[in-house]
Amino acid sequence: MAAYIPDEKITAIKNASDIVDIVSETVSLRRAGQNLLGLCPFHAEKTPSFTVSPDKQIFYCFGCGAGGNVFSFLMKHSGLTFPEVARSLAGRYGIDLPTRNLSPHEKKKLTERETILTLNGNAVSYFRDCLLSEERGKLAMGYLLKRGMTRKTIDAFKLGFAPDGWDHLVRHFRSSRKPVENALQAGLIVSRKKGEGHYDRFRNRIIFPIFNGQNQPVGFGGRVMDDALPKYLNSPETPVYNKSRSLYGLDRARRKCRETQAVYVVEGYFDLLSMHQFGIENTVATLGTSLTADHVQILKGFVGEGGKASLVYDSDQAGIKAAQRSVAVFQKGLLEARIMVLPTGHDPDSFLMAHGPDDFYKLAEQSMGMIPFMVESAVEKHGLSIDGKVRIVNDLKPAILAIGDPVARSLRVKHLAERIGVDETVLLQKIKRTAQPSAKAAWLNGRLGKVNAPEPPPVRGKTYRLEKQVVAMMLQFPEMIADIKRRRLMDHFTDPLLAEIGCGILDHFTNLDSDIAGLVSRWDDPQKKTLVARLSLTDEHWDRDGCMNLMSQFESSIRRRDKTLLKRIEAAEKSGDAHLLATLLREKQQQARKTMEKHSGGNH
Repeated sequence: MAAYIPDEKITAIKNASDIVDIVSETVSLRRAGQNLLGLCPFHAEKTPSFTVSPDKQIFYCFGCGAGGNVFSFLMKHSGLTFPEVARSLAGRYGIDLPTRNLSPHEKKKLTERETILTLNGNAVSYFRDCLLSEERGKLAMGYLLKRGMTRKTIDAFKLGFAPDGWDHLVRHFRSSRKPVENALQAGLIVSRKKGEGHYDRFRNRIIFPIFNGQNQPVGFGGRVMDDALPKYLNSPETPVYNKSRSLYGLDRARRKCRETQAVYVVEGYFDLLSMHQFGIENTVATLGTSLTADHVQILKGFVGEGGKASLVYDSDQAGIKAAQRSVAVFQKGLLEARIMVLPTGHDPDSFLMAHGPDDFYKLAEQSMGMIPFMVESAVEKHGLSIDGKVRIVNDLKPAILAIGDPVARSLRVKHLAERIGVDETVLLQKIKRTAQPSAKAAWLNGRLGKVNAPEPPPVRGKTYRLEKQVVAMMLQFPEMIADIKRRRLMDHFTDPLLAEIGCGILDHFTNLDSDIAGLVSRWDDPQKKTLVARLSLTDEHWDRDGCMNLMSQFESSIRRRDKTLLKRIEAAEKSGDAHLLATLLREKQQQARKTMEKHSGGNH
């Protein structure tokens, strides 16, 4: 599909897009000199290393190495293809993309994701029309109003209604000539177990559309209005809907999350709607699943450095279980989390309806961190007898072991030791014994191939470092490109990746606007995109004298390399090592051939 979008349209989209606006929707950024810094959305970190350059319209994370332009960011963050990102940005910035030249086959070849998103959008409208229909939606609207939902909330979250009956949506899609196979793939309808045909997944339920970060409908939740089971029903996993990366209300919560550097996490659709309705807009809801590492990374991107999450539950037991399930996830994601337990008999929805937001905020101020909450809950459950203390330690071991930071873990052990009156050294030894496998187990794991140590990075010599510096100079001080071209420095590059990037810079900055974001678009290879972004954002201060010195140093290195090769050839001749001599002569011929090819091909 990339070929269907003309190059001039890609350039127009790139020029219209602002990477700061796009990234700021999912990452909390702060000014750091000419650039902006934030916590990387692609890996767990405490200290911001994710850098965005407004001038160059690129990003790079010095922690995990992700980098590129606005297209690269959206492709990596949203899992979209390049054409999907281009179309999304074109729609956002009002750029028309041509379709008249597409053949019937090309028109049919719409991407899987686009088709499902279009169908989901159609389903949102259908469910909305059913809810607002005097005939079909009267009972459903009455139910929502009785639950305390206002028309403003109903409209803002695009709530709908799936009427009772087996095939209303199936017939709706057929009447509007929507392919049933695509609706099946979108999870909106289900194949009959016996015989042919399909039936609606959602029947006689309030419908809650689920939107992604780009405000696109990716899935649905449905709730019955009586005691029928299951009470809640969610869309299955589809190419656009992944429960481990989706949170209900995230599209409407992100602005307030960034402002407050805090987010509340609730469990139900109505809990979230009530929180927003009472002005607590920095709230999201899980979708029938526990919080995952992906969820934590997404939330951390919204609340930023020093931000925190509060998990809101309706009973002590639910809070304890949630803390036990989530502590490792939050520790790995390096996001502070607190547990907020509401009075018995209340969930966020009922509590707010009964007491209002002021009392909710008062309870929030009393909420505890996950580990302290679990300590107090364990003390209350087991007591401080000898047996009780043993059970408390056993309950807390997994949570303490999940703490990756050794300092934080040591402090938590100290707090637990003081709270239950156990010697800190003994407690630490017990936890360490649990954490460390025996020498025999470690040896067996190694023998069985269970320990896969990462390969060390390749050793780079002085030549590579000089070549990398020259490329960085070209990116950050393009005034020197004419000198580099005149002195033919690219002819002597030994690293193929740096040589290709260097030649790309010469070509791009000579024939096109000298913009880094446009340069990144030259290559499909993520490694090249990332390297260009990193070298563009390295903290170096260039002036003409420094650049001239670097070029002279590089040329001296070339001469030394050539002299060294000649000396090795002479030594091989004297020693009579025919094999080594043949190898060195081939190397010399290859260098000469490479230089001649560049010159004769008109390359730089």
